[in-house]
Amino acid sequence: MEKFRIGDVKVVYSEKPKLKNPVFIEGLPGVGNVGKLAAEHLIDELGAKKFADIYSSDFPPQVFVREDGTVKLVKNELYYHKAKKGNDVIILTGDFQGLSSRGQYVLAEELLNVAEEFGVTMIYTLGGYGVGIEIEQPRVIGAITHPELADEITRHGVIFKEEEGGGIIGASGLLLGIGMLRGMKGVCLMGETSGYIVDPNSAREVIKVLAKMLGMEISLTGLDEKADEVKKITDKIKNIEKSLVEKEGSEDLRYIG
Repeated sequence: MEKFRIGDVKVVYSEKPKLKNPVFIEGLPGVGNVGKLAAEHLIDELGAKKFADIYSSDFPPQVFVREDGTVKLVKNELYYHKAKKGNDVIILTGDFQGLSSRGQYVLAEELLNVAEEFGVTMIYTLGGYGVGIEIEQPRVIGAITHPELADEITRHGVIFKEEEGGGIIGASGLLLGIGMLRGMKGVCLMGETSGYIVDPNSAREVIKVLAKMLGMEISLTGLDEKADEVKKITDKIKNIEKSLVEKEGSEDLRYIG
């Protein structure tokens, strides 16, 4: 690989698959890690194959250390899946998003260059919609590039925000916005989440909707198990907090008399 310069993005291919009308799905780290969880689950369930690593000088300046002591540079990854029927799929996931606004734009442009090379005309971005409280039954909030996409996503249970304003920060927004300028259509699916913890429960709801829209059969067992694990942890924390509050309350009563 060539030397890095500031602002560089390098796409390193292990292969260049021949794909049939692929859709592009993004799931990078973000609120509740919903998008990343959803994308990784999709990769596992489809048996998708990695075909490219993406390196950026705007990723955090670090490496990960493997169990054998060797290091790897942080990166994003592209996977593909050839569908028996319907569209083939390209899936983006990775370790981080860009640290700066400029870096985010440069990375989005390069990702869209890749998408165009493979003939992508439809993009799905996945993420979390932070509500600040724990949600037992998360809804999926949607955003679209073109009005004619509204009927399709609402038919699958996606809702739009009742109030105007707000925004979609990072890759999930930029890929749609810049992609639209290139003539691509796109949908963002955001699962409601507290935003405080990794949220497989929200990721599960996002995958449910995406699978219906793409006509896929995706097992949700893995995300169900992760959601149960997270619930056990949060319930344990709540019980500890409750017992501490009760203990403090009983101690305070000793000083009343």
